[in-house]
Amino acid sequence: MGRPVSLARLWGMVRAGLPHACRIVAGVQPDRNKPWFLLARLGWIGPIKTHGTPSAKESLIYSYQRSFNGFAAKLTDEEAARLSEMEGVISVMPNHMLQLHTTRSWEFMGLGQGNHGGSEGDVIVALLDTGKDMGVWPEADSFNDKGFGPPPAKWNGTCQGQNFTCNNKLIGARFYNSMNYYDITDFKSPRDSIGHGTHTASTAAGREVTGASYLGLAQGVARGGVPNARIAVYKVCWSFGCALADILAGFDDAIADAGNSGPWPVSVSNFAPWSLTVAASTIDRRFVAQVVLGNGQVFTGMSVNSFDLNGTSYPLIWGGDAVNYTIGSNPDISSYCVTGAMNSYIVKGKIVFCETLWDGSGILMANGVGTIMADSVFSDFAFNYPLPATLISTEDGVRVLDYIRTSDNPIATILVTDPWKDITAPMVVSFSSRGPSPFSPDILKPDITAPGVDILAAWSPVAPPSIYWDDTRSVKYNIISGTSMSCPHASGAAALVKANHPNWSPAAIKSALMTTATVIDPRKHEDLEFAYGSGQIDPLAAVNPGLVFDASEVDYINFLCKQGYNTTTLRLVTGDNSVCNSTEPGRAWDLNYPSFSLYVEDGQQIAGVFTRTVTNVGAADSTYTAIMHMPPTINVSVEPSTLSFSALGETKSFTVKVTGPTISQQPIISGAITWQSGVYSVRTPLVVYNYIPGAPYNLDSAQTLSMTEKKPTFRGSSVYHKNGIFGRN
Repeated sequence: MGRPVSLARLWGMVRAGLPHACRIVAGVQPDRNKPWFLLARLGWIGPIKTHGTPSAKESLIYSYQRSFNGFAAKLTDEEAARLSEMEGVISVMPNHMLQLHTTRSWEFMGLGQGNHGGSEGDVIVALLDTGKDMGVWPEADSFNDKGFGPPPAKWNGTCQGQNFTCNNKLIGARFYNSMNYYDITDFKSPRDSIGHGTHTASTAAGREVTGASYLGLAQGVARGGVPNARIAVYKVCWSFGCALADILAGFDDAIADAGNSGPWPVSVSNFAPWSLTVAASTIDRRFVAQVVLGNGQVFTGMSVNSFDLNGTSYPLIWGGDAVNYTIGSNPDISSYCVTGAMNSYIVKGKIVFCETLWDGSGILMANGVGTIMADSVFSDFAFNYPLPATLISTEDGVRVLDYIRTSDNPIATILVTDPWKDITAPMVVSFSSRGPSPFSPDILKPDITAPGVDILAAWSPVAPPSIYWDDTRSVKYNIISGTSMSCPHASGAAALVKANHPNWSPAAIKSALMTTATVIDPRKHEDLEFAYGSGQIDPLAAVNPGLVFDASEVDYINFLCKQGYNTTTLRLVTGDNSVCNSTEPGRAWDLNYPSFSLYVEDGQQIAGVFTRTVTNVGAADSTYTAIMHMPPTINVSVEPSTLSFSALGETKSFTVKVTGPTISQQPIISGAITWQSGVYSVRTPLVVYNYIPGAPYNLDSAQTLSMTEKKPTFRGSSVYHKNGIFGRN
């Protein structure tokens, strides 16, 4: 079990600098004899000293000073329980292991080549990607520093790790592993072995690279949102996941390295009003790989297929007719082409029709030519495979199977992927999480959407280029999907705004991104704003929003007081003499947020009053008029309905009153309030919906269905499991 820690001594090590209470976050370390606990003190600024007994020193892992104050320690369950009862300790929770979550996308949002911010070189984009194995591949062309001068004077960071070199573009890199455990695939450095971190970093701030493609597909100029900005990478994730203690340590260092100006605020929990919650949506390009049958029928499938069969047709069989009886398979299992379930004597040299999505390994290992899969669940984004493959709809799969069973000599071919223009874009993709927020229902979430589907960006050359984990091919760029792809688009856009307005607060930047967003077609989304928030990011428009909804510490203090904090617990957060004037729970209608969310309990009337303040950042002499776009059942009044400004930085406040009939079982009703001047249009969505505070909002129908479903779900190792696309099944 190891030597026990003297809690009195451990607590004494930090108590001298801990006049306020602490928070403990605890978690279990896999395959070790002691759990890990994270102790986070709120409100104290000084560093934690590591004097004390050797056992106490060994138990202390991290000292946090900037993102919040506290430390991480390694304790047993019993030690943690006793420590949690000590004076000044307010809570205990696990040190959770967390998992995940371009040539066209920036142009689709209106940010073409040459659209750079005024001071991009002074902006540092700090990346703490909580996908599997963050890291970065420093030698990637997207991080070349040709033409870059030295880092900004405010830079205080470092470049850490063996065989890893930073430059004037990639100016810093650190790695964190409180578990001190490394898989054979992990680099003990900030280097990326899975591709995810390289992809997100280059999407946010990679420099322009001509001729980028995925094995010849989607060829063009790859770039990030702010190609001239600097990048600092904080690797907090590994093959086994992302420890909360490491994430917090990364945040702490990122704030210090960037001269305390801080990176764009991103929270592990995406519900906080000070975080930007980003949905994922499509761009106007789809990757289509068609199937041509011997009878002339053509079916459209989704796939990033770079394999060229040169139009040659091959024998086509159904997976259920290629059973590997030796291992105990049967036609039902083989119909899904599960790895190992296929008879290689039958599959060899053929294209196989499979009745579900798989990674292609079942056919590849059985020496098949290619695979046609049928699955309508994943119909709005494409995967890449280790052999010629495409994914068609379940309905088209029925037709393919009918052809196989009625033809004397069924044959087929799979065409190379052809990029198609998608006129329906942007649409929020199926895997993107929906609102409302179960923790702060008065705050509309998500805030915004950004491209997250079929995104081309830089890749680690040692990472598999397809969803088959053992694919040994090497690529410099890859095409993948996920909210992990939409988030760096939002980060890049935020950095662009910051480059043009260095003194703007994070709240002002967030407001600019939201109020200038492109309106999404509500007819395509039954979830409405719970799918896309304010709309799709428009980076160039966000640089000049006209008005911003800024938020200060006072706004968030008021919000926290209404969420159940009292003066004592509030001061643990603020570290000053802040006061909760009232501890009575209340609605967050006066938080200066650039959207409006009104939840109503079943059987209650629609009624709410919101107060907001806007700051003029557009024209000095300007007048804005409120325009309402609401369903006829809801009445909205704005007072005053006209705002006149005579100077930049001037603020004006207004009140929004929302009334309507009694509603029940109403998922969402939505509209918007737009402040219009002759030049600017500042739009804020307004939603009304039924909700019971404390409702679970996590009922998993898919889990219930899986109990009776025979159909297997693809769960092979891939980056998609780490960003949650497969994890929801």
